[in-house]
Amino acid sequence: MYNYLGHNYSFFSFGLGLSGLILILALWDLVWQGFGLWGAARNGQNGWFIAILILNTLGILPILYLYVFSTPDKDKKSSPEKSDKNEK
Repeated sequence: MYNYLGHNYSFFSFGLGLSGLILILALWDLVWQGFGLWGAARNGQNGWFIAILILNTLGILPILYLYVFSTPDKDKKSSPEKSDKNEK
């Protein structure tokens, strides 16, 4: 697109352009979606797993799940079953 002076002011003339922006956003979403799916599967939360798998929110839903809604499994790390086996 040219203005009346002949200068090119299209979106693609500034850096990466639209295809580069889409690639960066897709990689961002892929990374966060992977972490979110892994966390939901590990915690056995099927509803969250399906929601993260189906909805593409550019990483917003997986980030919210990981930092707000998921519960850390501190009890699994120090379960009495493991400590009983070590004492025998």
